[in-house]
Amino acid sequence: MDLAAAPQPAADQADDLAPRVLAAVREVLGPATGTIGLHEPEFAGNEWAYVKDCLDTGWVSSVGAYVDRFERDLQAVTGVSHAVATANGTAALHICLLLAGVQPGDEVLLPALTFVATANAVSYTGATPHFVDSETVSLGVDAVALEAYLARIADRVGGHCVNRATGRVIRALVVMHVFGHPADLEALDALAERWGLVLVEDAAESLGSFYQGRHTGNVGRVSALSFNGNKVVTTGGGGAVLTHDPVLGRRAKHLTTTARVAHRWNFLHDEVGYNYRLPNLNAALGCAQLEQLPGLLERKRALAARYAQAFAGVAGVSMLSEPPQTRGNFWLNALMLATPDEGRRDAVLAALNEAGYMSRPVWTLMHKLPMYSACPRMDLPVAESLEARVINLPSSARLGA
Repeated sequence: MDLAAAPQPAADQADDLAPRVLAAVREVLGPATGTIGLHEPEFAGNEWAYVKDCLDTGWVSSVGAYVDRFERDLQAVTGVSHAVATANGTAALHICLLLAGVQPGDEVLLPALTFVATANAVSYTGATPHFVDSETVSLGVDAVALEAYLARIADRVGGHCVNRATGRVIRALVVMHVFGHPADLEALDALAERWGLVLVEDAAESLGSFYQGRHTGNVGRVSALSFNGNKVVTTGGGGAVLTHDPVLGRRAKHLTTTARVAHRWNFLHDEVGYNYRLPNLNAALGCAQLEQLPGLLERKRALAARYAQAFAGVAGVSMLSEPPQTRGNFWLNALMLATPDEGRRDAVLAALNEAGYMSRPVWTLMHKLPMYSACPRMDLPVAESLEARVINLPSSARLGA
């Protein structure tokens, strides 16, 4: 046998790809002195002044002018009628599911390809996560595959979607906008309507992203944002519930403030509530950050364009681009291997991280986590392929300057 003509072992192929990817990243970002983070916050506006104002006035907790202003600013940025600031994005999603009517014993459809907080929020309600597959354009829920799956396993009964195998009501569909790229909301909204599902947008990663000219968070009955330290705009920790429904907006504020009934001095609570309100200190930071959002988005798009140009000539990989009819925030830039290969993926990750360019794979699929391994799920060929193909590259806005 001519060994020279034999197919290369996977390790050799990985060794060939890793240096080519590293060279392209270095071309975009320059040499790494220390470590270039995956997504770092940037404080270049009124952050110090607004936070100092909180300290000077003593308004540091969950009541204060900056909380109210932050909610108004979010409404202006997103175009959604009601925004309720929360302590973090997971809290916001938990409240969204409660507002959607999710009850103990229900099932909730959500992508297997998501951050664990999406599944955890479902568990907090006492419902069971039911995992569905993704598509390769947006990496969001595949509406076509999900429609066919529901036709096989579910019925419409009394206006509800019911799982034939378990007898449980499938109450809601959670759609996550992966890396800030909007999912196919038109198709998913229509599917939810046909099957009697409440559509919930997990918009945690998509501040500044638009679908058919509308900001994400406008299609679902309720939606959740996150302002964690690694998001485009940060409040340190923080999130928000978005809705166009005034009744749900008022209820979101009530539930997130321990369900306290307004009174000058008495502590009256009319149901189980949650201490989920965002502190004024964090909201002050968020107000200053939102003032800079247009510039942050512009630089992130510039960075994505440079990555796309650098990788255009690198065989075996490509950059994830924004889907048609969308304008993404490119929260995290995603390098896609042409074929699934965990060995090649990990070799690239090792080369990048060892050279000082912090990079990571996509999240471990939810059904592979021990607490969710027994949950119902459809076949997940695309999600499983993506898990072995996706590499997130450094994406901070300052890198696009």
